Amino acid sequence: MKTQYTTRYAASPQDVKSYDTTRLREEFLIDNLMQADKIELVYSHYDRFITGSAVPTVAPLKLEVIDALKADYFLARRELGIINIGAAGTVTVDGIVYELDNKEALYVGQGNKEVIFSSKSVENPAKFYLNSTPAHKAFPNKKIGIKDVEVVELGAPETANARTLRKYIVNSVVDVCQLQMGMTTLKSGSSWNTMPAHVHDRRMEVYFYFEVPEDQAVCHFMGQPQETRHIWIGNNEAVISPPWSIHSGSGTSSYTFIWGMAGENLDYGDMDHCKINELK
Repeated sequence: MKTQYTTRYAASPQDVKSYDTTRLREEFLIDNLMQADKIELVYSHYDRFITGSAVPTVAPLKLEVIDALKADYFLARRELGIINIGAAGTVTVDGIVYELDNKEALYVGQGNKEVIFSSKSVENPAKFYLNSTPAHKAFPNKKIGIKDVEVVELGAPETANARTLRKYIVNSVVDVCQLQMGMTTLKSGSSWNTMPAHVHDRRMEVYFYFEVPEDQAVCHFMGQPQETRHIWIGNNEAVISPPWSIHSGSGTSSYTFIWGMAGENLDYGDMDHCKINELK
């Protein structure tokens, strides 16, 4: 079986205050993604959100059901979002082939029984980043190319947070139950993402950082606004953000990250902003 998974349980903000660095990383950091010839998944008890990756090289990889779902197949009661951060590849869903180039996405609706990942080159494989959430209704599958996304320009050079946000899998682009995914790219000279910070108690979130140079890192900030913590993150690593936590990062170099959300509503603007000078 080439689909492997681990489980993460929800944590109280009161408990997290006492975590040391090792415990904080064990609970919230996902550092086993993008392994060749494997599908790696992390099943979180925050909104039953699954974070994962598939990197097929010499042979295709099939998305197998995991025991935590207690289902006959992976998407029996779920929807799936896929963004390719590698070279060209394909995703075959119940016999229909979708070609995904770098930074193209695919939404796969509930009820599809077979999902197979393939690369067009063994030496330069596709790298599929995966998010999955519970679903109550079957919506059509849809490919989202670079030209299909909603683009929002945020921040400013003066505050080192100038960035381009691209909404891939949101309800204004594709019909979804609760999953939302997008990508944010920092502009030259900027380092801060999601600053000013915010929380949204109606939704949890996962940040996946990539295009981080090998000798550089991103410092991701989390925790309650007046009780923050930080986790240093390298390339192709992700961090789980509970609904009660801020989620913001600053890099030592340029980087890109994919955000994925699940929870109570689909209003992207539903967030409670935190004043920068009140963070502690």
